Amino acid sequence: MADDKDQLTQALRPTEDLNVVSTVPLTPPGEVQEELPMTVEVNRVVIEGRETIKRILSGQDRRMLVVVGPCSIHDEDACMDYANRLAKLSKEVASKLFVVMRVYFEKPRTTVGWKGLINDPHLDGSFDMEAGIRLARKLLLNVNRLGLPAGTEVLDPITPQYIADLVTWAAIGARTIESQTHRQMASGLSMPIGYKNATGGELQIAIDAMKSSGSAHSFLGIDDHGRTALVKTRGNQAGHMILRGGRSGPNYSPANIQEAIEMLAKNKLTTRLMVDCSHANSNKKYQNQEIVWREVIQQRIAGNQDLMGLLVESNINEGNQPMCADLSQLKYGVSITDECLGWEKTEEMIRWAYEVLPA
Repeated sequence: MADDKDQLTQALRPTEDLNVVSTVPLTPPGEVQEELPMTVEVNRVVIEGRETIKRILSGQDRRMLVVVGPCSIHDEDACMDYANRLAKLSKEVASKLFVVMRVYFEKPRTTVGWKGLINDPHLDGSFDMEAGIRLARKLLLNVNRLGLPAGTEVLDPITPQYIADLVTWAAIGARTIESQTHRQMASGLSMPIGYKNATGGELQIAIDAMKSSGSAHSFLGIDDHGRTALVKTRGNQAGHMILRGGRSGPNYSPANIQEAIEMLAKNKLTTRLMVDCSHANSNKKYQNQEIVWREVIQQRIAGNQDLMGLLVESNINEGNQPMCADLSQLKYGVSITDECLGWEKTEEMIRWAYEVLPA
């Protein structure tokens, strides 16, 4: 029998982890939250922000939701510089606009590229996710301390365990909108969720995602101790569509908006929706975001109350720049992913909307 066992062992060849170089254990979510704890003031900002967005979605709050900020966060100092400017401006326009800062730490890539601050915080391919997770949580705490709610895209299904308690609004992106994993994750998240139409421009995929995420699910995840767990959710009813255009073209015209509203109503979903001024709606040209912004605001003024929000990619300085090996050569406050509007134009657009929108 011993010889048979030895022969079997010798005959076995590896069948798993053949393409895995290494696995590095990470600190469990609960421990990171203890290191960088929620505070009373931040808790108030998150809870009040979520409730405000829910009231905007229901029509009880007639203000427009504006989610604005960098395409992706790559520099701590620039992030807080932008946050301080936006926090001040948000208070000045608060009677008509509810402003949430776009604080995106994860970037979906069509092929390859920098995947965001959590994945590679040092921008050097070292993938120090221990540092990335902590830096993301630190920045969210600091943004919220300014009284400024934070919004982000949820991409990796593990990441929310580390930072979701500090997020007021979240989005499911166009590349992941059809993913069962992301729909299940959204069903258990505690904040309102925006669902983007697919990259091709199809609306039905976002509608299906809203239906799925509003339902109960059971799936594999991790708990606060980092252990594999069965996660059971009740469904997240606080959802809305985001129109971001697609390969078929922009989709923010009155006809496009009406089509989306009719499809949502037919599927018994909220007809309140947001328009993404960037991506395919701007043909990925940052200057075109202002065109989208002004057109949507004019539609709102004309009486379309279903247009409840706008999403804008904005940074301290306009445009974007390529990643480079010498990080000291990166321009301050300029995006290293999609093109962004600069701060001056962003402020001008927000103040214009505040002036023209009815009280």
